[in-house]
Amino acid sequence: MGAVPVGWDADMAVTALYSAHFRSLVRLAVLLVRDTATAEEVVQDAFVAIHGAWRRLRDPDKALAYLRQSVVNRSRSVLRHRAVVEKYAPKGLPDAPSAENGAIGELERSAVIEALRALPTRQREALVLRYYGDLSEAEIAHAMGISKGAVKSHTARGMAALRSVLEKMS
Repeated sequence: MGAVPVGWDADMAVTALYSAHFRSLVRLAVLLVRDTATAEEVVQDAFVAIHGAWRRLRDPDKALAYLRQSVVNRSRSVLRHRAVVEKYAPKGLPDAPSAENGAIGELERSAVIEALRALPTRQREALVLRYYGDLSEAEIAHAMGISKGAVKSHTARGMAALRSVLEKMS
């Protein structure tokens, strides 16, 4: 049913066109916009537009061609709008740790600091200089005024004591 009887008013003509061609026009729009819901909106808008323009339509027999062209043009508009939205969409924020992650990290740091405070002074100094200060054994030995062997001994004993204290805490 491409042709519409000339004497029909807009309501009758659009109803007849809708019944006969809605599905095929939606399939056309789906192929263009790749989204069924948007395609249905595009076709509905085309039918609303033809209803409003019915009296100005020069050749009512070409109403279906008008609808097809309207669906194509409206689909292009949807695609242009999507492109603009995507172009100016805010970029995603870099992955940031969650608040819980930060709280757990703070608790762990607090536990390590508390466990460090429980260590003897030389072991604590050796561990802090090694792991927080990132110094070599020679630099630690010079800073503490002891031999490199003593640095190794204090570091090993401090790590063992720290491990023991942290295991008891958890």
